[in-house]
Amino acid sequence: MKMTNREYNKYVESKAKPSPIWKDLCWAFLVGGAICAGGQGLTALYQYLGASKEDAGTWTSITLIFLAALLTGLGVFDDIAKRAGAGTLVPITGFSNAMSSPALEFKSEGLVLGTGAKLFTVAGPVLVYGISASVLYGIILCLVGLLGQ
Repeated sequence: MKMTNREYNKYVESKAKPSPIWKDLCWAFLVGGAICAGGQGLTALYQYLGASKEDAGTWTSITLIFLAALLTGLGVFDDIAKRAGAGTLVPITGFSNAMSSPALEFKSEGLVLGTGAKLFTVAGPVLVYGISASVLYGIILCLVGLLGQ
């Protein structure tokens, strides 16, 4: 059966299920907001327990990373993400999930060759980008400082 691109696109559109965009947006907003509100609550809790503002932020980050990795390992994070979509991609929990998922996927190949190797495969580009961006931002900051004098 020969079809033009236009005919094929029409055929695909007739078969595709329409996306409930407003429902998806609401879920993403509510879940992402709940994660952020939970983070704020953790920060307030850690400060109430005597941590400085900076230390409370650090402990909040550690807690959110741990919880996202734990929920990924238990298979709960994926269930939440199916419903909330981009709402679970709040940077810190999304990164934790992105690091944990491949490690779990390849655990059958062993701790070193499976889990460990896959973690570095995922972390490599993230680290390269982060380090490169920080060097570039540092150079820009130095140039702006020199120009401002």
